[in-house]
Amino acid sequence: MKILRKDFKHGKVVVVPEMLDDLWHLYNIIAFNDGVYARTTRGVKADERYARPKKGRRVTVSLGIKVEKVLWDRTLNRLRIHGIVCEAPEEINVKGSHHTIKVTLNKPITIVKPKWLKHHVDRLKRASKTTVSPITVISMDNEEYCVAVLRQYGIDVRVEERTKLPGKREAEKRTKAKQEFFKNALQALRETLKNRRSPIVVIGPGFMKNEFVKYMKRDASDVASSVIDMKGVNSSGLAGIKEALRSGVLSKALKHVRIAEETKAMEEVLERLGKEKLDVTYGFDDVEKASLFGAVEKLLLADVALRETSDEKRIALEKLMGEVEKRNGQVVIVSTEHEAGAKLVALGGVAALLRFPLG
Repeated sequence: MKILRKDFKHGKVVVVPEMLDDLWHLYNIIAFNDGVYARTTRGVKADERYARPKKGRRVTVSLGIKVEKVLWDRTLNRLRIHGIVCEAPEEINVKGSHHTIKVTLNKPITIVKPKWLKHHVDRLKRASKTTVSPITVISMDNEEYCVAVLRQYGIDVRVEERTKLPGKREAEKRTKAKQEFFKNALQALRETLKNRRSPIVVIGPGFMKNEFVKYMKRDASDVASSVIDMKGVNSSGLAGIKEALRSGVLSKALKHVRIAEETKAMEEVLERLGKEKLDVTYGFDDVEKASLFGAVEKLLLADVALRETSDEKRIALEKLMGEVEKRNGQVVIVSTEHEAGAKLVALGGVAALLRFPLG
């Protein structure tokens, strides 16, 4: 994300989203009652200036809206901001009406907040420093493969395919079927990498992944040159990718991808809970109590806990975040677009790793 202008004193920031992950960051930054300004299209009533006598049309204008809803469509990778028009050219007469701004890559958008909270500023800084492409992972064995892109908001599954290779006794048939299997997997990678370069990690149990990498080096050196790591895991397909995230085998490739940090923190929470340790807690009341003792080393908050809640609850969570940061604790906002976030939601959306045991 490119930051064109920062004026936190007056609550104004102008940014240009440059990649799909930037839309996810904006989804978590823009909140109810913020002001958002951008070039957009707007339907106007038929009049002499803008339309034929009996038909209206859409014109491109600069509009500002007071935000009511922020809508994220993960499937279409689309961000829409809905609200009441607060600024518009007088000639189109649309102030006070509803409008939806569609946020577009490589086009500037201005965000005005009554107050920029620290986690919003931190996310903005993190997004502006992210220059590494999302990681493409292919997880495979001799029965299936899954190609996915690990974005900052979660796992974006692109292609999954299952197969049944002939047994080793049918060597000729097996070799032919394996070549077809590899050909399909390679095509899936090419489609995923279309129009952009991306580091590739190949994972899976057994030796199928090794054979696939050899196949790519021989028949698709352009794709093979993007492979930065190959790791063994116990499962294949999507389950293998999730396992790799949990176990940390993707840490090298994912050092710039937020999802790795979130998954690692959540696994640490679950591990301590599983061992019934006293240096971990969850639920707002218990975490708040721990923060008052200065015990919170790392606070984990599900993004929906901040985004989809009442104003009263949001203010309480923001106060909690402030208390933790004041005592040099770390705040991790966990995306619910991947497994770690779903696990945190099951614990009430709030958990904490503690510096010392309580209770």
